[in-house]
Amino acid sequence: MNEEASDADRFLALVAAAQGRDIRLTSIQAGLLVAAELGIARDSRAFARLLGIAHSLVLRELSDLAEREGVLQIVKRDLRTMRVHYTVPPPDEA
Repeated sequence: MNEEASDADRFLALVAAAQGRDIRLTSIQAGLLVAAELGIARDSRAFARLLGIAHSLVLRELSDLAEREGVLQIVKRDLRTMRVHYTVPPPDEA
């Protein structure tokens, strides 16, 4: 197995694990969170390009996630390109 395939498998396993922790997450939403945590993509357009999906679909899923408190934070919006930069807040230290 080559390194690229194993990276993709690892990413998909982390997406599945995120969905297992929160059944409300769609696969794209879980992917957005995992990509931010791993530093793979921290904006909507980069995520859409990496996964080969429509940017408009990513924006919709990102918007839904941003409405949920504490899950994801929008840090910047580029009105010209529609790119949305986001971050995942660190876990609460209780």
